[in-house]
Amino acid sequence: MTDDEAGSPAAAPVPAPHAGGEAGSPAVAPVPAPHAGGEAGSPASSTDGRAGASARTDGASPLPGQGEAGASAAEWVKSERQVRREAELRARSRRSATVATASTVLAAVVLVVAVTASPGWPRVQETFLNPGAFAEALPDVLRGFLLNIKIFLIAEVLILILGLLVALVRGLRSPVFFPLRALAVLYTDVFRGVPVILLVYLVGFGVPALQLQGAPSDPVTLGIIALVLSYGSYVAEVFRSGIESVHPSQRAAARSLALTHGQTMRHVVLPQAVRRVVPPLLNDFASLQKDSALVAVLGPLESLRQAQIHAASSFNYTPYLTSALLFIALTVPMARFTDHLAARTARRRTGGGTI
Repeated sequence: MTDDEAGSPAAAPVPAPHAGGEAGSPAVAPVPAPHAGGEAGSPASSTDGRAGASARTDGASPLPGQGEAGASAAEWVKSERQVRREAELRARSRRSATVATASTVLAAVVLVVAVTASPGWPRVQETFLNPGAFAEALPDVLRGFLLNIKIFLIAEVLILILGLLVALVRGLRSPVFFPLRALAVLYTDVFRGVPVILLVYLVGFGVPALQLQGAPSDPVTLGIIALVLSYGSYVAEVFRSGIESVHPSQRAAARSLALTHGQTMRHVVLPQAVRRVVPPLLNDFASLQKDSALVAVLGPLESLRQAQIHAASSFNYTPYLTSALLFIALTVPMARFTDHLAARTARRRTGGGTI
């Protein structure tokens, strides 16, 4: 091969494996020997560079041939700081529970000692905590309590219907419905201002006095009517607050889809409003369950009336305690369920976190 031919760009010579190439030929790249470690100026041919790249690759992710061992090595592991923080939180929780339990036990012991050490404790124990009077009054009081539950269940359904209707009427915006809106406002203002016991008297004795044909005269029915009128005004305001809490964009989106006002309320607004007002509704129904005892002033033999009969015959007030315990046994679970729903609603609004 001549020098002229080596300088021709059209015919580039192929160097032998042992040749390093000439300096004047840029098109000829030197091919290193397999056993060579490469020169300092050639990083692509350096075995040390390949070893470093391989080490960096192993540190980032497992190679395809490593299998489960490489996958387990790449799993996330808690840092020491997070482990210490979780241990501190558990210790703090145990310490808080211990302090709360100790303070509760101490307060209960102090209260029991203070009551039992009072001068009139023997008299109170005989009058309010008589086991014999409790056992004697329990069957009749329990039978009357079943009537309380019946009154509560019937009134609850009617209250929900009346309250929702009043809330919907107050939400009407057309001028033609102004008389209905005014009547709904008057109803809520008047019946929220009258005490329940007075309303029971007015309905229980006033309606029969009118002597209207077809008017009810049963004291239980009249008591249910009084409770529905009173609690319906409160529940109407609860429903109205839930309806107004729904963002106006929900209504606008529904109307943009050609839904009528009724369809918008039924399919868009009311489902959201009802979910939001369940906790306050259960709170009102807990009060309704207790106020069902006010029907006793009209004469039906419910729990409180049965306790009054036994107390009057034995001059002992333990039957009242019997009735109170039955109401507590029904009210406390409802209150705890209300708290559970309120906490769940708060968690949903905060995305499962805490504020």
